[in-house]
Amino acid sequence: MSVQIVLIAAILTVLTAFSTQLLSLAVQPGWMTGLALILAAVAIAWTAVIIWSYMLVRPAASGMPGRALAAGLAVSLCALVLAPTAYAARMAYVSRDLVHHLFAGNMGPVVADDPWSGTQRVNFLLIGADSAPNRPGVRTDSMTVASVDTATGATTLLGLPRNLEEVPMPAGPARARFPYGFTGDGLDSPGLLNEVFQYAENHPEVVPGVPDGQRGPALLKETVGGVLGIPVRYYAMVDMKGFAEMIDAVGGVRITVEEPIVYGKYREGLLPAGTRRLSGEEALWYGRSRTDSDDYVRMGRQKCLINAVARQADPVTLLNSFDGLATATKRAISTDVPQDLLPALVELAQKVRDNPIKSLNFVPPLINTAYPDWRFIRHKVNEALTPVAHTPAPAAQAARPTASPEGPVTLDKTCG
Repeated sequence: MSVQIVLIAAILTVLTAFSTQLLSLAVQPGWMTGLALILAAVAIAWTAVIIWSYMLVRPAASGMPGRALAAGLAVSLCALVLAPTAYAARMAYVSRDLVHHLFAGNMGPVVADDPWSGTQRVNFLLIGADSAPNRPGVRTDSMTVASVDTATGATTLLGLPRNLEEVPMPAGPARARFPYGFTGDGLDSPGLLNEVFQYAENHPEVVPGVPDGQRGPALLKETVGGVLGIPVRYYAMVDMKGFAEMIDAVGGVRITVEEPIVYGKYREGLLPAGTRRLSGEEALWYGRSRTDSDDYVRMGRQKCLINAVARQADPVTLLNSFDGLATATKRAISTDVPQDLLPALVELAQKVRDNPIKSLNFVPPLINTAYPDWRFIRHKVNEALTPVAHTPAPAAQAARPTASPEGPVTLDKTCG
C-alpha cells in the first residue's frame, strides 16, 4: 500500500508540475513504445502481487462471507491497478500512431542543443484550407505567419488577405512563368494569393522535384516569405471541417463575440454578442463568416481564434482530450515540421502561451490589395519584428499618450 501511495503521488506530481515535459515525451514515439511496455509489465506484476497476496490471506472455506469479501477486494484492487495503466498505455499508443501518421517522412537536421539552429525567430505558415466536395481543389482562404521568438516565445501573427493580386513569385521556374507577379491559371482565374497552392499542385513544372501534396505548401511558403521579407520555415494546414472537430475534442473554446455574427449562405445562424464557450461548428463560423462583413473583418476574428486556442490549450486539457483530439488531428492537419523537432516545439508552445500574441494584418487601408506596395509590407514586417528599446518617460511627459513604437502591431481589439 505504501508503494501504491507513492506511485499515485508521483503520477499526480508529474501531471501537474511536469506537464510540459510529459507532453514533450508524448510526441516521441520511442518513449511512447517504451512507456507502453513498462506500464504493461508493471500492471502484470502488480496484479500478480495482489492475486498471490489474496491466495495467502484468504479466509478458510467455512467463512464464505469473508472469503467473498476478500475476493471482491482483490478484484477491485486489480481493477484499480489495471484501469489507469491500460488508459496510459492507450494514450501512449495513440500518441505514437499520431506522430507517425502526421509527421511521416518529415525529417530534418535537428540539433538537440539548439533545435532552432541559432535563429532568433522561427516562422510558421498557418493555413486554413477549404476543400469542399462541390468546389474542387484547395483554396487557402486563411494565411497567417506566426513569427515566434525562440528564446521568449513572444509571437506576432502576420496576416495576408486571400485576395492579394499580382503576388511576386520566388526565383526559379515560378518567376519565369510569372515574371510580373502571379496572374492565375487561365482566363477564368482571378490570380489571387489563395490560388497559388492549387496552381503548384496542378503544375509540377513550377516546383520541380517536389512530390504531389507537397508542391502547394512549398511554393506558398516561398511566395509568402518573399512577400513578407522573412524566411518561412515550416507550415501547418488545417482543413476547415477538421478544425471544428478539433475544437469539439477539447471541449470548445471560450471567446468574446464583440458583435452579433450572422453566418450561412442563407443566414441560417447567429452568434450573439457576449463571452461564451463556442462549439466546433460555432468557432468555425466565428472565424469564417463574411455575412454582413468582409474578408478583413474575418481575418481579425481568425487571429482572435488562434489566440484563444493557444491560451486555452493547456497541457492538462490536451491530455484529458488526447484520444479524440488525436483522431480529429489525423484527419484535419498536414505539416512539414520534422518529427525530431516536436519536443522543442512543445516547449516553445508553452512559452507562447505565457506571452501576449500580437497581430499585424495587411488589409485596407494599410495596403491596397489590388496594387500592393511590397516594399512597404516588408518594411512594416521588419518594424514589427525588431525589438524596441523602451526608456522611462520623463515625469512631465508620462501622462501624455504616445503612439506605439511598433506601428500597427496590436493585440486584436476584436478579441474582447
